[in-house]
Amino acid sequence: MVPYTFGRSIILNTIALLAMVLLSIGAYAQQTVVSGTVTDATTKETIPYASFMITGSSKGGRTDADGKYNITISGNYSQLTFSYVGYKTQVKTIKPGIAQVVNVQLQSEAMQMNEVVIKGGKKPPYRNKENPAVELIRKVIANKPKNRMESYDYVAYQKYERMLFSMSNLSEKFKNKKIFRNYQFLFQEQDSTKIGGKNMLPVYQQEKLSNNYFRKNPEKMKTVVVADKQVNFDERFVDNQGLSSYFDRMYQDIDIYDNNISVVSNLLLSPIADGAPGFYKFFITDTIKTHQPQLIELSFTPRNKMDLLFEGKLYVTMDGNYAVQNAYLSVNKNINLNFVRALEAKLEFEQNPDSRYHLSKSNLIVDFGISKKNGAGFTGERTVTFTDYKINQPPTDSLYLNGGTLVVVPDAKKKSEQFWAENRPEALSAANAKVYRNLDTLQRMPGFKRTMDIVTTFVAGYKSFGPFEMGPVSTFYSFNNVEGFRLRLGGRTTTDLSKRYYFETYAAYGFEDQKWKYFLSGTYSLNNKSIYAFPQNYLRASFQRDTKIPGQELQFVQEDNFLLSFKRGENNMMLYNDFYRLDYVHEFENHFSYSLGLRKWKQSPAGSLYFNNSADNVFSRINEINTSEVTLQLRYAPHEKFYQGKVYRTPLVDKYPIFNLRYTAGLKGVLGGEYSYHNFLGSIDKRFYLSQLGYADVTVEGGYNAGKLPFPLLSIHRANQTYAYQLQSYNLMNFLEFVSDHYASINIDQNFNGFFFNKIPLLRELKLREVMSFKALYGGLRDENNPAKNPEALQFVRNQNGLQITNALDNGPYMEGSVGIGNIFKVLRVDAVKRFSYLDHPNVSSWGIRARVKFDF
Repeated sequence: MVPYTFGRSIILNTIALLAMVLLSIGAYAQQTVVSGTVTDATTKETIPYASFMITGSSKGGRTDADGKYNITISGNYSQLTFSYVGYKTQVKTIKPGIAQVVNVQLQSEAMQMNEVVIKGGKKPPYRNKENPAVELIRKVIANKPKNRMESYDYVAYQKYERMLFSMSNLSEKFKNKKIFRNYQFLFQEQDSTKIGGKNMLPVYQQEKLSNNYFRKNPEKMKTVVVADKQVNFDERFVDNQGLSSYFDRMYQDIDIYDNNISVVSNLLLSPIADGAPGFYKFFITDTIKTHQPQLIELSFTPRNKMDLLFEGKLYVTMDGNYAVQNAYLSVNKNINLNFVRALEAKLEFEQNPDSRYHLSKSNLIVDFGISKKNGAGFTGERTVTFTDYKINQPPTDSLYLNGGTLVVVPDAKKKSEQFWAENRPEALSAANAKVYRNLDTLQRMPGFKRTMDIVTTFVAGYKSFGPFEMGPVSTFYSFNNVEGFRLRLGGRTTTDLSKRYYFETYAAYGFEDQKWKYFLSGTYSLNNKSIYAFPQNYLRASFQRDTKIPGQELQFVQEDNFLLSFKRGENNMMLYNDFYRLDYVHEFENHFSYSLGLRKWKQSPAGSLYFNNSADNVFSRINEINTSEVTLQLRYAPHEKFYQGKVYRTPLVDKYPIFNLRYTAGLKGVLGGEYSYHNFLGSIDKRFYLSQLGYADVTVEGGYNAGKLPFPLLSIHRANQTYAYQLQSYNLMNFLEFVSDHYASINIDQNFNGFFFNKIPLLRELKLREVMSFKALYGGLRDENNPAKNPEALQFVRNQNGLQITNALDNGPYMEGSVGIGNIFKVLRVDAVKRFSYLDHPNVSSWGIRARVKFDF
C-alpha cells in the first residue's frame, strides 16, 4: 500500500473539481476521422507543417514533423484542401461518417510535368557540418544578447494577459445529456484551427493588465498590476488565489531567447539555445522576399522525438540582426509529457525604432487528456499582448524603491466593465465575454453546489455543513501496534460562521491501549481573512493529547492517515504527548514570515519505549519529561507560489530557494519546565534546473542543541518505516535509530525526465523517467549528552533482546541512495533504496523497494 502523496497532484485534483460538473463522459456523436501523410510527389519525402483545411469551413490544421495529419470532422463535409509554400494546392474528397486514410502528394510549383528526374543512392544523413541551416541558427544564437530586452538600459511596456481553461473536445451527445439540461448556456463551439473541433465548456478565465519596468544597472524588474479580473469560486471549495498561481506556473511567459522555456511545469530547450544544434535538426524551408527585411523560414525538429524539445518554424530577419520575427512552436506527439495531447505556441515580434525587435504577442494553447486519442479533456489558452513599448526612457528612481518587485494597486480587482472595454488590446469574443457571468450563475445553482460538495469531500477529505466541516476522512480509521484499532472523528468551523474566529477539534480512541486522544484549538484572525488564506496573520491557542512516533516527520499527509498504518519492521515505540500551545503567525506579501510560539510539553513513553535514568537499575525509569519553551521561526520564500488546500499549503516548486531558520529556548522552572536549552535549526531548499538532464531538488540542513538534555529532546532524525518513498526522510532508517545534538545533512533528488530512457528503442515507448537520490547525515553527541560517556544521561533504548536500537552518529555519516523509475502509468515512482552505513545495527535492511504516487506532466 502506498500513501497518497500530495504535491502537484492536489492541483490536478482541484482542476478535476472544476470538471466535476459531471462525473462521467458519454459516447460521441457520429464523426468523420481522416488521417494520412503529405509527401512531395517527386522526391516522396514527407512535407512537415503543410496546411490543410476543411473545404467550406475555417477549420483545419497542420501536418506534424513527419508530414502526418489527423483530424476529426463534425458535420457533412466532403473535401479537404492541402497547401504548402512552393507547392500546388490540392483538394481531396472524403467520405463523411467513416474513418479513412487519405494520403496526399503535392506537386512543386516549378516542376515541369514532362521532365524525368532520376535520383540514385540513399538520402544523405543529416549533418551539422556545412549545413546552411545550422550556420544560420548559429548566427541567431550569436546575436541573442543584442536582441534581448536586457540589452537596453531601460524598458517599459504594458502587458495584457488572458487565461482561459475549458473542458474541451466534447461531443454533442455529451452536451445534450440530461444532467446538462439547465447548463446549456455554458457551452461554446471549439475552434479546430486551434486545437479540438467540438464543444468546449469554459471553467476558468482570468485577465490581468500591468505596467512593467526593467532597469539594467542595477538590474531590477518591477510590475504594477493595475487591473485583475478572474472567475471566483466559493472559497470553501477552491483556493482562487492558488488556482491563479498554478495557472501562472503552468503557462509562464515564453522567451524564445532563453536557453530553456518553461511549459506546463517542464523546461523545454529553446530552438535557439546555445546548445540547440546538438539536439535539433534545422532546415531552410522558404525565403520570404515580400517582407522587409527579408525573412528566412527555418524549420526544426528534435533529433529524438521523445525528448523535451519543440518542433516548428522560426522566421529570421536577414538584416544583420538575425532576430526572430515570428515563431511557431509545437511538440511531437511522442514527446515524454504526460496528459499533453497537443501544444501550440505562436510568437509575434514588432520592430523597435532602432530596427531591433521586441515580443508583441504570444499565444500558448495546451490540450490535456488522459490518453493521446481524441476524447474529452481540458484545453488551456494563454494570450499575452505587449503594448506601449518604450526604450531607454528612465523612470523616476522612486519607482524601484517603493513596494518591492510586484505591486497590486488597491482597486485592481474592482475595475468596471467600461475600464476593461477601453483597455483590452483586443475585444473579447461574445462567448468569452459571457464566461464570468455564466460561471457565476452556475455556482448559484443547487445541483452544482451539491456536486462540488461531493467532490470536495472526496478530494480534500472534508464534508461541509455550512459553518462547520467534518474531516479529514482519511483519518477516521487507522491502526498501530500501541493503540491497535483507532477511530477518530473531528472537524472545524468555516468562514460561514465567522471570518475572525475559528475552532478545530477531534477525538480519537485506541481499542488496544484504551485511551482517549483529543485536540482543541481556537484561532483569532488579525487581518479579518480566512486563516487558511495568504497572507496569514493570526493568534492561536490549542491543546492536544495524542500519540506520536519519535522521528516521524511527514509532509502533506496526516500522521494517522489510514495508509500509513502499514509499516515494516518493529513499530511499537511511541510517545503520549500533551501539548499546550500559544502561537502567533504573521506573513507578508513579499513571502517573508515569522512565527512566535510558547509551548508546554509533557511526553510519556508508550509501547516498548522507556525512559531510563541508569544503565544498571531498571527501576530508575521515569514516567514523563516536562518542558516549557519559546520558539521564533523565520521563513523567506521569494516568488513562492502555492495552492492552499483544506489541510496543507502545497508549494508549486520553482527555481527560487526557500530559507528557514528556527530558534527554540527551553525555560527551566517556567510552567513546570525541567530543562534549560537552546536549539538552532536552519535549512535551504532549492530546485536546480539542468535543461535536458531534468532537475535536481536539493535540501541542505543543519542543527545545534546547546544544553544537557535527555535524548527525546535532542534531534531525532527523520526516519521512515512505511513502504512509501518519502523525499525528506531516510527511507531505510528505523524510528528512533539516531539522535544528535549537532548535525548537518544534504538531500539530493534527481529527476532526469526520461533523458536516457528516451533513447532506448521499445523502452522509450513506455515514457518512463529515471530518478536518483542521495542522502547523507553527519552528526554527533557531546559527552554530556552521550550515555556511553556520561552515565547520568538518559539511557538509549534497547529492544527486548537487550540490543541498543538508539545510537549516536559516531562512526561517520549515515548515507543512503536510490535509483528508480518514475512515471509508471503516469502516476507511480518506484525506487530501489540502498543503505550504505551502520549496517550492523539490529533490525535494519541494507536495501528495500519503496513507491510514491505523484502526478507529473
